[in-house]
Amino acid sequence: MVKVLLTGGSGFIAAHIVDILLQHGFETVVTVRSEEKGDHIIKAHPEAKEKLSYVIVKDVAKDGAFDEAVKSNPPFDYVLHTASPFHFNVQDPVKDFLDPAIKGTTGILKAVKAYAPTVKRVVITSSFAAIVNPKQPPEVYSEKVWNPVTWEEAMDHSQVYRASKTFAEKAAWDFVEKEKPNFDLATINPPLVFGPVVPYLNSLEAINTSNQRFRDLIQGAMKEKLAPTGNFLWVDVRDVALAHVKAIEVSEAGGERFFITAGFFSNKKIADIARETHPEFEEKLPPADSVDDSPNTYGYDNSKSQKVLGLEYRSLERTVKDTIDSLVVIGV
Repeated sequence: MVKVLLTGGSGFIAAHIVDILLQHGFETVVTVRSEEKGDHIIKAHPEAKEKLSYVIVKDVAKDGAFDEAVKSNPPFDYVLHTASPFHFNVQDPVKDFLDPAIKGTTGILKAVKAYAPTVKRVVITSSFAAIVNPKQPPEVYSEKVWNPVTWEEAMDHSQVYRASKTFAEKAAWDFVEKEKPNFDLATINPPLVFGPVVPYLNSLEAINTSNQRFRDLIQGAMKEKLAPTGNFLWVDVRDVALAHVKAIEVSEAGGERFFITAGFFSNKKIADIARETHPEFEEKLPPADSVDDSPNTYGYDNSKSQKVLGLEYRSLERTVKDTIDSLVVIGV
């Protein structure tokens, strides 16, 4: 049986990756920060007791954090790295954000090279943040585009997140080029990730940032006025999860970045769909004649993800319905 290590197993995307790995027949080991989180994952998959287990990695940014986790008997064949450093209060952009992001990414690569020679490929969750160019958007966004942010610009707290994702992904590609390890690399670069939350890991207070706009919408936080959309590209979490698994199943995925997006959305479009799919929330939704703030300034090219990984993206209508349904389950 093919064996996979999935880091950050209790994260929003990772929870869906677990489901797909098990469905596809992989023996799966997840890293979590605590026994409690690991036990939640195991209990949620009673049918997979023989194929699912966890190891604890308390701080992914520490030197050698993954050294023990990657050692396994039988050994691992693949690693999916979704874990990202966990902290609340950013005082120092370098110490609190940039260093942990970069070390968290290169740390897993170093550990695999040193202690897991059987691993054939590492797939890393990067982000559209490593692609976007807010100062001068290209005509079409694709995997060929990199965020041009500089280290100096990253000292600005408003830019440090995007910078951390950019520098972390670049560090991963540099590592593979310079160190010539036993594995190749693929990266998954999604924009805003929407979709159903898993009840065993979530409360309404603890849902991922992207899905908070759905919670706010149906709780009436935008009843008087629709909030600005902000970022306009999106993807369903289940498609992102499948992209990670396909990236280890499809040999041609090695050495590639994948821009994973279903296209454009706006808060107005989400509200309109919610009005159709969940009329019980009508009184809490923003006015039906709210202005749609969708831009028309750039395009996107997601063809590589469709051709190489075989992705067929879910519609915004389906994602909105399924996301709201999942929020109702955890107690809207």
